[in-house]
Amino acid sequence: MFGSLSLLLQAPVSGSASLSSPSFYWKNSKRAVGGTCDSLKLKPVRQTFGPIRLTVHNCKWSFPAITSSISEKKQNRAVPTVLTDDNLAMMTTEEEIDNIGLLSSDSGLQPFKDHFRYRMRKYLDQRKLLEKHEGGLKQFAQGYLKFGFNREGSSIVYREWAPSAGEAQLIGDFNGWDGSNHKMEKNEFGVWSITLPDSGGNPAIPHNSRVKFRFKHGGGSWVDRIPAWIQYATVDPARFGAPYDGVFWDPPAPERYQFKHPQPPRPTAPRIYEAHVGMSGSEPRVSTYREFADDVLPRIKANNYNTVQLMAVMEHSYYASFGYHITNFFAVSSRSGTPEDLKYLIDKAHSLGLRVLMDVVHSHASNNVTDGLNGFDVGQSSQESYFHTGERGYHKLWDSRLFNYSNWEVLRFLLSNLRWWLEEFKFDGFRFDGVTSMLYHHHGINMAFSGQYKEYFSEATDVDAVVYLMLANCLIHDVLPDATVIAEDVSGMPGLGRPVSEGGIGFDYRLAMGIPDKWIDYLKNKTDEEWSVNEIAGNLTNRRYAEKCVAYAESHDQSIVGDKTMAFLLMDQEMYSGMSCLGDTSPKIERGIALHKMIHFLTMALGGEGYLNFMGNEFGHPEWIDFPREGNGWSYEKCRRQWNLVDMEHLRYKYMNAFDSAMNKLDEIFSFLASTKQIVSSVDEEDKVIVFERGDLVFVFNFHPENTYEGYKIGCDLPGKYRVALDSDAWEFGGHGRVRTSSSITL
Repeated sequence: MFGSLSLLLQAPVSGSASLSSPSFYWKNSKRAVGGTCDSLKLKPVRQTFGPIRLTVHNCKWSFPAITSSISEKKQNRAVPTVLTDDNLAMMTTEEEIDNIGLLSSDSGLQPFKDHFRYRMRKYLDQRKLLEKHEGGLKQFAQGYLKFGFNREGSSIVYREWAPSAGEAQLIGDFNGWDGSNHKMEKNEFGVWSITLPDSGGNPAIPHNSRVKFRFKHGGGSWVDRIPAWIQYATVDPARFGAPYDGVFWDPPAPERYQFKHPQPPRPTAPRIYEAHVGMSGSEPRVSTYREFADDVLPRIKANNYNTVQLMAVMEHSYYASFGYHITNFFAVSSRSGTPEDLKYLIDKAHSLGLRVLMDVVHSHASNNVTDGLNGFDVGQSSQESYFHTGERGYHKLWDSRLFNYSNWEVLRFLLSNLRWWLEEFKFDGFRFDGVTSMLYHHHGINMAFSGQYKEYFSEATDVDAVVYLMLANCLIHDVLPDATVIAEDVSGMPGLGRPVSEGGIGFDYRLAMGIPDKWIDYLKNKTDEEWSVNEIAGNLTNRRYAEKCVAYAESHDQSIVGDKTMAFLLMDQEMYSGMSCLGDTSPKIERGIALHKMIHFLTMALGGEGYLNFMGNEFGHPEWIDFPREGNGWSYEKCRRQWNLVDMEHLRYKYMNAFDSAMNKLDEIFSFLASTKQIVSSVDEEDKVIVFERGDLVFVFNFHPENTYEGYKIGCDLPGKYRVALDSDAWEFGGHGRVRTSSSITL
């Protein structure tokens, strides 16, 4: 079996013994340190993959505890009080703009001071304009109370921003799709409106009836579009390729879902379960929000995650886009149910103590004209559209439209969209998709970021998008102080994960996107003997000082068609025949299960301040994800999760699932993810062993393909006796029980 890990809980004892064992040495780019530790001698005991038998006691060091360069440190920054969230818009003088805290914390940013001053000035100017004309950022972000369909007194009022339209009408089931008697009026800001009084005590537009916005564009032709602020959109499932219809959603009070449970407080560190509701069932069909709530949420809770991240919530007409080509930004994806069904899911999660993040897509929009926001762009200028015109408004790799973040009404639309999901559905935060594309005019296309600061701060930076993200993060944390906001950014822009009050962009975490790429490269291209533990440890610790990361070994990106899950890369075809516990384990299956456990846990323990796993990968889901499309005959066969595999007691999937649950429980007990203490004390290339400390725990990983060690000498920060807290070679995790755990903690 491949090398397992032993993880040790520090349990100090009084007194210390004199030490005479060989010295220990560790070096990084900052400094070298050394010390001694009384322990057994390193000794390979047999030529087979095996665990480290480790006993450490009565250790002394000749150096103080050293935290890694990524840990938080107390800093004496001169951050002006004018930069607090309450009065950011009051900053006016050049001297105050000069005093940006982020620059004092990283001298490498000083050459780009003018860039930071420019973007901070733009941000503050925008805040002042919002204060002057809209009553402030929070009020501005309540556009859904004005635009779209709203009840005002005994009437329904509908408003739509379409400045280039020559005429406009409201059509739908309520008027037989004839808008001649429902013409709309346009104000000086390009906003069309119509008021529909109740009739006989009944609303003019019945709940759950279809509606559309009809307008005449500059060419003189009439077009029908789904209202931009629509809260629900459906399609006729009996018609292949049928267009979507907007749906007026205003259920009567007895049918409107009422939240019953409070939102859980923000955890010290997020342990995130990334999930796609539609493909969460075991049957080859689209699953529902209520099925996910009742069947999948208990599994997530049982595996000790504290956060669920939902993909594909916003309506998207093309299912195979995985929810990333949004057509209707305020609408719940109707494939899985109604808005009330989604509220049921979120409330059920909260009742289990699970927070719910939404995968929000504000980096681009679907190119679909008939069903989506792009249909409002009929050749007008950027200032009259949601999107830039020409090349700047089109993402050539994604075939999608790009927002004009400098436009007043675009800002209103996107910021209101965030507040809508927070307040109407009680989401606990967001994972922002495609942030790299937003940050740069080149969108990261054909750009290999090397880490040089000039790559981040230049004319290639889209400052309008940066300012939007600063506004968005301030808004989210103002509306919900406990919110968690994560950026999907592959570039590593400095300051992305620092507060706006310091001159940063304001995200709480960024995704550590380089980690899964490294693991996939190793599994595909390197033999076990070629694995470099130095390179692995370096990749896992390669993140910016004081900017938190969410680490992951594989997400949905590593599972889609054209690739394989990590379990399938490790074990491939033998997963179809070799996963039964009723027979002997083949070397490939034994190696695969051992490495699957080690890779995920090493990533979790060393790679960041949060952890993410994609649905099903906790038990080694085989094969890949493939959405219905022309190339597979519109099949749902691989657009599901095979829960039966982990539920069958005689299959080995249960071992990976049990270990996933145990490593999450370990963090729940000891909060090592949130600890700022991280010491990588030994990375031995010959032994293929990685040793590090995180919080009160010592982690030991043996990646040697042949050697099992007993009495392996390591160093530790604190003297005392240690006991095993988690061992991947334990019987309950499919191992061989070769590490004595009589004093281990019961998780």
